[in-house]
Formats: sequence, structure tokens, C-alpha cells
Amino acid sequence: MTAIAHTPTAAAVKGSATAVLKAEARLFLREPGALFWILAFPTTLLCVLGSIPSFREPSADLNGLRVVDLYVPVVVLLAMIVSGIQSMPPVLTGYRERGILRRMSATPMRPGALIGAQIALHGAAVTVSAALALAVGRIVFDVALPRQFAGYLVAFALATLAALALGSTVSAVSRTTKITQAIGSAVFFPAMFTSGVWLPVSAMPDILQRIVDLTPFGAAAQALDTAAAGDWPSWTHLGVTALWAVVLIAAARRWFRWE
Repeated sequence: MTAIAHTPTAAAVKGSATAVLKAEARLFLREPGALFWILAFPTTLLCVLGSIPSFREPSADLNGLRVVDLYVPVVVLLAMIVSGIQSMPPVLTGYRERGILRRMSATPMRPGALIGAQIALHGAAVTVSAALALAVGRIVFDVALPRQFAGYLVAFALATLAALALGSTVSAVSRTTKITQAIGSAVFFPAMFTSGVWLPVSAMPDILQRIVDLTPFGAAAQALDTAAAGDWPSWTHLGVTALWAVVLIAAARRWFRWE
């Protein structure tokens, strides 16, 4: 008797992708550690810094801005970094390490749906975290909302894409979750520095600022700062962030293995 191969229909693929997204959402919500570091930690850091009296005083060196004003975009970037580098890669590598992606390739639930669900969930978590940071900054510390909102959204979207692409690349080059965590930690701290966690990029010395501007998070920090101040972000900063996103996506696609 001849076996007949059945090709999954578009409806079946769509239904399986929806089922994967729902299942991954339930698993994601059961991870209190990830939820804290992505959603709560950036805003908590903002509150800690904002509680320092000198950080709430306008500074001539910062063109009349306060340090707390500069840190709102920084904590927005911090949520992206934590999500893209620390949270998502171990999940993807763990699925590959345990053979889940290989087994899914024989079902209508394609492995790509699983990766897409992780990217969608972490992107949504970053968006919620950013909204929370902006709200707390405005309500608690009287930080103005972004005056060039459209430019802020463009910079935010590109930075989020670059962060998740970086996380996908880390997962792609890591054979095990332990290696993923090691590489993620090695990438995490330089990313925090270039995003301005220890010193806002706009307050860095000129030479260091030029170097940092060539990194994805340094360029994104400058773009977010500019949009928050009311101007359209520099096309150079947007271009650098977009270029990093494209390069990292290409690297992740090139090196990623399902099994």
C-alpha cells in the first residue's frame, strides 16, 4: 500500500503558529525572573537613580537637562538588552539542545513558528517595559514624554530589532545553554556600557562618544535622546542601528541550526 504525503495547508500552518504562540506565552508568564528583569528592573533602576537629589537638578553641562531625563531612554534600552541577550537566547538554545526543534520539523508546527513566537513575546515585553518607564518618568519625576514621538517609535523599533537579532545570533553560535549564558554575559556588559547605563552617551567625552555611536545601542541611545528632545533622530544614528540589525539577522540566519 502506497503512503500518501500530506502537505500542511496554510490554515493548518497558521493554526499551529497560533497554538505555539499561546503555549509560549503561558510558559513566558510562568518565568518570574524574566518578567522581573525585563518589565520591572529597568523602571526600578530609574526610580533608584531618580531618588538621588542631584540627579533631579538641571545641569549646565547637560544643556539644562537633568540626569534623570537622560536615563529614561537608557532604561528603555536596558529592557531591550536584557530581553534580547539574557532572556531569549537560552530559551532558543534549550529547545535545540533538547531536540524540540528537530521533532517539530516533522509536524505542522514548524520550528520557525517557535522562534517567531519568542521574538513576538520578547518584543511585546520590551514595549510594555518602555511604556512603564515613560509613564513612571513622567508621573514621578516630571520627565517630559518624547516630543518627536514618531521619530522615537522608529528608533525604538530599530533598537528592539537589533537587540533581538543580537540575541538570535548569540543563540545561533552557541551549542549549549551554558555556552549561551557565557557568551550572553560577555556581550551583556559592553552593551550596557554603550547604551549609557553607567554614563549616558550624550555625557561621554567626544572621542568615546564617536566610538560608541558606531555600536547598535550607542547609536540607538543618541537617536532616542534626540527624539525625546523634540528633533527627528539623526539619519546616521538610525542608519547605524538599522545596519546592525540587518547584519545580525543575516548572521543569525547563516549560523542557526535546528538541531
